[in-house]
Amino acid sequence: MNTDTIAAISTGMTEAGIGIIRLSGDQALVIANSIFDGKDLTLVDSHTVHYGHIRSGSEIIDEVLVSVFLAPKTYTREDVVEISCHGGITVLRDVLNLVFASGARPAEPGEFTKRAFLNGRLDLSEAESVMDLIHSKSSLSRKVSLSQLSGHLSNEIKILREKILHETAFIEAALDDPEHYDLDGYDSKLKDMIEKEWSSDIERLLHHYSEGEYLKNGIRTVIVGKPNVGKSSVLNRLSGKEKAIVTQVPGTTRDILEEQITLEGIPLIIIDTAGIRDTEDIVEKIGVERSEKELHSADLILFVMDKSSGMDQEDKRILSLLPTDVPCICLLNKEDLDSVYVSEAESMNERFDAVISLSAKEGTGFQFLKEEILKLFFHGSLSDPDEIYVTNQRQKYELDQAMNSLSLVVKTIELGMSEDLYAADLMDAYRYLGLI
Repeated sequence: MNTDTIAAISTGMTEAGIGIIRLSGDQALVIANSIFDGKDLTLVDSHTVHYGHIRSGSEIIDEVLVSVFLAPKTYTREDVVEISCHGGITVLRDVLNLVFASGARPAEPGEFTKRAFLNGRLDLSEAESVMDLIHSKSSLSRKVSLSQLSGHLSNEIKILREKILHETAFIEAALDDPEHYDLDGYDSKLKDMIEKEWSSDIERLLHHYSEGEYLKNGIRTVIVGKPNVGKSSVLNRLSGKEKAIVTQVPGTTRDILEEQITLEGIPLIIIDTAGIRDTEDIVEKIGVERSEKELHSADLILFVMDKSSGMDQEDKRILSLLPTDVPCICLLNKEDLDSVYVSEAESMNERFDAVISLSAKEGTGFQFLKEEILKLFFHGSLSDPDEIYVTNQRQKYELDQAMNSLSLVVKTIELGMSEDLYAADLMDAYRYLGLI
């Protein structure tokens, strides 16, 4: 592993009140001390802050505060120095160049967290959660990432691995020393542990994988319908701002509009599509084709109809285009006008996951929409602080593999095969969980 000292700007490259340059490595204190005019940083206590100036020869570059953190009680478990400068871009670059000239090298993307992982400060799931935390799109996704960073998933996995290792060790000891270890009836006991405890624990984690993905990346929600039914008004009402142009002229929206919103703490990526209809207008036609493509990349479809006019052939054509494997909510818009009873839509409960009457103009009915979206994509209470969410494909893969290995153990027991065979599958499950 590299032991050289790395440095980087830890705050954004933009004008701000404060900007921070972080150093980590064996020479972090020596390098920072060589450009710092203040206390001798090599003699100060850990976790202390010191006032002074950054100098290049006789020239003062900036007035700063320098924080010193001594190994191993640091993020990387190496000596760490943070120089808090004034937040101008030029100041930060000048100080960083001085740090490089004094012996540090530029940190690679994610290298501070990489060192934390390699030095045992974080495990892999916790290291992955750092990036998730940085890119969290809502307060709930932030809480999920922070939970993983705090080791909640790791602790759950460690407990399960300890149980598997204990039983594997017992089997191997019994095979090596049958006089002192009795395996009579053990296979049924082990089968019960796998089916009633271990598999249930893994299934619970896998059950929340899709929810974790939605919290992390957002629910891709496509608004579709014929022209002038109020799709853009629905987008504007959900986003709380005039994102889309709204007119009485059919075909106003000719391209895909995308907006990210937060719904009850859940990130939604809302896509407003061009109204789908037969048209000779070349530009509008391209928009219609794009709208049809968006349907197949959606996590959720909001099919908007005009309740004041009822269902017509254009609505039915759009309905025939909707993919059957994507959740779909029918929105009967314009309930503030004289409504036509849209019996066709309200009777198609098998086709739609919900049918909701609302008014994008008046803002009525949207609470019902929010409740239906939450019911479709999430189970239980999202505010439960003890709930653990698996948030990436790598973790899900390892859990799936562990579950498969445990299933092989059960199958081997049911076939009455030798204990040494299912001990091997137990160790596979133990290894897959360890990879998380």
